[in-house]
Amino acid sequence: MARMTGSWLSGPSAALPQGQGGEQKYPGEWLGLPEHGPGALVSSAKRVLALVIDWFSSMAIAMALVGDNPLESPLLSAYTLLIWCGVGIVTVTLFSFTPGQFIAGIQVVRVDAPARVGLIRAFARQILLVFIAPALVTDIDGRGLQDRATGTALVRSR
Repeated sequence: MARMTGSWLSGPSAALPQGQGGEQKYPGEWLGLPEHGPGALVSSAKRVLALVIDWFSSMAIAMALVGDNPLESPLLSAYTLLIWCGVGIVTVTLFSFTPGQFIAGIQVVRVDAPARVGLIRAFARQILLVFIAPALVTDIDGRGLQDRATGTALVRSR
């Protein structure tokens, strides 16, 4: 019984990879990312800024598609979500950032290899983001569960 409950009762350090005890000097150190400048992990404020920009631009496109009285249309929220998902998948696959992330100066990178994010990871990441909860739960580096599950991270691009 102790083995089953030990992993979650032992605190956040129990979820660390084998051999990585203690504390890191800065977020992203164990991922091999720099502390400052391009390639460093971004703050939550920049991530929220990028999300707000992406969401409101998706809403503007959805309002144009809905037509007359878009704020009264029951389709506005569904169209906004579909556009946001589609734009996120396509742009992260092709460019490694969404329009909002580009404006905020951040991009999505793989932490396991120096390669592009790719369609499968971009799709999985975006679908997990739809549920919001993964983005609210972060690990020791400040990465959301969607990034941890797909082996990605949001880093500064400039």
